[in-house]
Amino acid sequence: MSGVLNWFKGWKPQQSPVNHQEKLRACLGALLGILISGLMSAWLLGVESLPFLIAPLGASAVLLYAVPASPLAQPWSIMGGNMVSALVGILCLHWIASIPVAAAIAVALSIGLMFALRCLHPPGGAVALTAVLSGPLALEHSAYFLALVAINSGLLLLVALLYNNVTKRRYPHQARTETHLHKTHDISPGHRVGFTTADLDAVLKEYNQVLDVARDDLENLFLQTEMQAYKRRFGTITCGDIMSRDVVSVEYGTLLEEAWPLLLNHHIKALPVVDRAQRVIGIVTRFDFLKHANLDAYPGLEEKLRKFVRRTFRVETDHPEVVGQIMTSKVLTTNTDTHIVQLVPLLSEHGIHHIPVLDHERRLVGIVTQTDLIAALYRGRLEETGSQATG
Repeated sequence: MSGVLNWFKGWKPQQSPVNHQEKLRACLGALLGILISGLMSAWLLGVESLPFLIAPLGASAVLLYAVPASPLAQPWSIMGGNMVSALVGILCLHWIASIPVAAAIAVALSIGLMFALRCLHPPGGAVALTAVLSGPLALEHSAYFLALVAINSGLLLLVALLYNNVTKRRYPHQARTETHLHKTHDISPGHRVGFTTADLDAVLKEYNQVLDVARDDLENLFLQTEMQAYKRRFGTITCGDIMSRDVVSVEYGTLLEEAWPLLLNHHIKALPVVDRAQRVIGIVTRFDFLKHANLDAYPGLEEKLRKFVRRTFRVETDHPEVVGQIMTSKVLTTNTDTHIVQLVPLLSEHGIHHIPVLDHERRLVGIVTQTDLIAALYRGRLEETGSQATG
């Protein structure tokens, strides 16, 4: 007997940890979803002698309220999956005399069509089975059964849309990347600190099973796990700990002939552009000067640059004269409390050399460079090695 119990324990599913608040929210959502769907369906259908709820709706409620981030719980999944399955079940009941055979074929065809239409929804198989087993109801009232499935599914989905968003769960679910970095330009998802999207695709292809989690969510979870491991290794070193605080910045109206010497005299490659409240509105680099000065050809480079930054003193001119005319408006910034490992994929792989650091009021308080990051990571590695040696 103990051997049988141990065998069952070995098959116990390993679920993700869920706090009590999430469990309560799922239960309350399912209660409201089924209650409202039942009451509204009964009122809309207005037929007392026929059922106004289908049993598979309970399984749909589990997905929509307990795991709303699942790809199987998205709007097209519930509406497409349930409706396709209902239609398949009715057709099999009409065309196949044997109920067991009709039931088996209906479920199998439903799964195949849901895969093909990208609307896989597990309760859909139960909808197809319900249509076959309902017998006279589906045969004599096919239109009613289809309407019943559509109304039940639509109402449950509508309640889920409202309930999940009111309770701060985004639905329909969209994969998100948890980060303290304020990205205002696109970063290629293929560049990662440890793994790439190609690595993940190769593993998923080899795994060759349907996962109840979106691919982008899975990638994000792996990335966050990777970042957590780096944080554990290097300690709690933040951008505020390593940033340069004596930041040289300019304003939108700063003349080019004033900004260029700042880059040269301070031996820096970038100047944050701020407004009067010290909030970053752009960044100007040496590359911006070279690009706008038309320095594709090397002969006469110094003269071209000197001519470019010189003021024209004309009322109307197409020649740029202030920083705001050549700056890059889309700037990537970070906060003082951002852990330094979150900067690694940006500063090391994406060609970004300087990241302005903001305080909690989004005012410029510092800047982090590649040199700052490398020094911090090296120092953190030495501290880790030292602690292991003493341990």
